[in-house]
Amino acid sequence: MKPNHPPRKRPPRRKPLDPARRVAFDVLRAVSERDAYANLALPAMLRERGIDGRDAAFATELTYGACRSLGLLDAVIERAAGRPTDRIDPVLLDLLRLGTYQLLRTRVEPHAAVSTTVEQAGIEFDSARAGFVNGVLRTISGRDEQAWIAELAPSAETDPVGHTAFVHAHPRWIAQAFTDALGAAAGELDALLASDDARPVVHLAARPTAITAEELAEQAGGTVGRYSPYAVYLTGGDPGRVPAVRDGAAQVQDEGSQLVARALTLAEVDGTDEGRWLDLCSGPGGKTALLASIGAASGARVTAVEPAERRADLVEENTRGLGVEVHRVDGRESGLQPGFDRVLVDAPCTGLGALRRRPESRWRRQPGDVAALTRLQRELLAAAIRLTRPGGVVLYATCSPHLAETVGVVADAIRRHPVTAMDTRPLFAPVDDLGAGPHVQLWPHRHGTDAMFAAALRVDPDVR
Repeated sequence: MKPNHPPRKRPPRRKPLDPARRVAFDVLRAVSERDAYANLALPAMLRERGIDGRDAAFATELTYGACRSLGLLDAVIERAAGRPTDRIDPVLLDLLRLGTYQLLRTRVEPHAAVSTTVEQAGIEFDSARAGFVNGVLRTISGRDEQAWIAELAPSAETDPVGHTAFVHAHPRWIAQAFTDALGAAAGELDALLASDDARPVVHLAARPTAITAEELAEQAGGTVGRYSPYAVYLTGGDPGRVPAVRDGAAQVQDEGSQLVARALTLAEVDGTDEGRWLDLCSGPGGKTALLASIGAASGARVTAVEPAERRADLVEENTRGLGVEVHRVDGRESGLQPGFDRVLVDAPCTGLGALRRRPESRWRRQPGDVAALTRLQRELLAAAIRLTRPGGVVLYATCSPHLAETVGVVADAIRRHPVTAMDTRPLFAPVDDLGAGPHVQLWPHRHGTDAMFAAALRVDPDVR
């Protein structure tokens, strides 16, 4: 006779993450595992899974927020877990980041932030590691963000830059680079770093020959921009659903980038402008398209250079119908015939000026990246000068305020090549608060744009 054992109890079935949290978690994994860009991965995933409305807004807040505040989250997790993050399984770590962000920087009820994360840990792993997540998050939930900052941040007295960087979840080296660029205005560091965490307004650019900013604003339900005559601020909704954007009469483009492209067209050249314009670093083609649209009124033709195949494809796609000639070559050795009237060098850079639009970039970039980029920037600017006719203008621009990438590169060019710095500030009218010049540095906390740098250089007329 078989013994009468009581039936074995099955462990309760764990509840998986809801769709919004699941999307956020999956994007965090893509960023960690594959170096994906959150601002590209998230919209695609939301569309693929049919998530919209409040769920999409919640997923966006969790994803971008966790990516932006990664350093702060990891410091808190390390203290609560009693071990460095590199000793925590990467999948478990992204779950902890998702839960910690909800606890410290959202209004989500603590029990919901903890329980949903613990349940998913049990699904991904086992009860033991779910218990680990539970213990860590409950420790974290015992204090608010300000209390954790008070415990973990560098001293505001002995290391004010490090303290401000920690408070605003920025690497210290980036905060120091911003401080150096702000110079006498270094007291604005707090406001600048805070602006990186604010959700940026979507900017549209009306292509001059196709639609006016006023018409675009009415069509998109937005408002006309403050500075660029082509800018419209989109106050809500998907820009891809704006008819003018779909039809190629307008494009999504930060107002600062619009001002850079426009500045090149406004710079005074010696002699006659024959309408031979060049964009030496054109991918993905936003500035190229605006240059070509502006130039169409005077018969100017734009040549574009882009060595990366995918980005060159985007240039062709974004400039279709504008008469742009795209060359898939390295700008340093383009093989183009010199004699261009105007040349734009929107150089590859660290992208520190667009951290608000690329939430994971502040943690992906490293100080060691700067040296290789500045070498490339110097070489590209030198090539641009060689391709520009005597009396023509080169506009050098970066989406970074790092001094090595901006005034350092320009000073090197002036020292080595027959060029003269122009006062670039009038080319950015009506923007104010541009500093002492001759270059221009835009700031998100002052101007509402990305932190674009621009310097106009005229090739000496007597050079032959």
